[in-house]
Amino acid sequence: MRVHYSDIEAAATRLAAVIDNTPLDRSQTYSLLSHNKIYLKLENMQRTGSFKIRGAYNKLALLSEQERSRGVIAASAGNHAQGVAYAARELGIPCTIVMPKTASLSKVEATRRYGAAIVLHGQNYDDAYAKAKQLQEATGLTFVHAFDDPDVIAGQGTIGLELLRQNPNLDAIVVPVGGGGLISGIAIAAKTIKPQIKIYGVEASGAACFRRSLDTGDITTLEAVSTIADGIAVKRPGNLTWDAVKNLVDDVFVVDDEGIARTMVMLMERSKVVSEGASASALAAVLTGHLPFTEKEVAVVISGGNVDMMLLSRIIEHGLVAAGRHARFVTTLPDRPGSLANLVAAVADVGANIVSIEHHRLSQSLVLGQVEVDLAVETRNEEHIEELRQRFLSLGYSFQMK
Repeated sequence: MRVHYSDIEAAATRLAAVIDNTPLDRSQTYSLLSHNKIYLKLENMQRTGSFKIRGAYNKLALLSEQERSRGVIAASAGNHAQGVAYAARELGIPCTIVMPKTASLSKVEATRRYGAAIVLHGQNYDDAYAKAKQLQEATGLTFVHAFDDPDVIAGQGTIGLELLRQNPNLDAIVVPVGGGGLISGIAIAAKTIKPQIKIYGVEASGAACFRRSLDTGDITTLEAVSTIADGIAVKRPGNLTWDAVKNLVDDVFVVDDEGIARTMVMLMERSKVVSEGASASALAAVLTGHLPFTEKEVAVVISGGNVDMMLLSRIIEHGLVAAGRHARFVTTLPDRPGSLANLVAAVADVGANIVSIEHHRLSQSLVLGQVEVDLAVETRNEEHIEELRQRFLSLGYSFQMK
């Protein structure tokens, strides 16, 4: 290992006046749902809104005067960008960040406000990374890797120190995985302090490069990545992080975007926590039964909360549908007084709430004397949707669910 426990301890000292010791919050809700004692490590409350400031500041603080004077460059989908930009501003270092064109507008603007020069390039992190390396070679700037760097990994590992100081009884830590810097640092720190502790990683199914690499036995590059969790949308593990994960991480789970969206909604509703997709992935794995045990003390790293509000709105809507909290029915009714009132009464009978209703007389699919009604309703869960569906069937309504 190129990163040692002593490096993480030194990083903790270096970062003491820069970062916040974020809360480790016991959750009764998730404990009951998972049959374990669940604690949320709330790095969404960290400065810059994610854990990335830890590794970025540690890296920049260790640069030589010559490297500082030349300036730094990094590639990022957003959180590493903000961490590097913030650290560079605090340390007086010129900073350039290459971000994908698909990066969240809020993350781009936040990075710019920290004083970085922004270059938008490509459709994902890997495209931005290739461009940043090209610019680095042309300009002589110091490259600050998002995850495959010993100083960055050591900075992220300070979370492992904090976790076991906050709760020495932890049996396991569950961590979102993109390039692997966060889980590598946490695993090195936690397994040095407590060798028997379990470390689990979680990837999005549309960007599961570590799971694929573990299955094949060597580093594997994905052809493409596609996930709402942009912070962990990485095609290839790092070389350093691959070594750490295959040697120290007990397993890597995979969750789909449906589970991630549902968990983001649950975090907001139950815990009042705004989480981006990447950080919700770890809790999604816990809530979908991936842990191979019960009745253990488990920390789940909520790695960041920097989510674009427009994206968040769409994810909330999608998550509500996935969780059975929202449903849409399209049906035809006789075009006569009272027909619509009867349909509305059926919704009220089962305790559902109408969000919107559209009433159309003009459609090529309608026969004379019929109207089409498009009905969106709020429901409690899938069972409630089924109750409403059965109520409609019992009243003779023919409908489509959208």
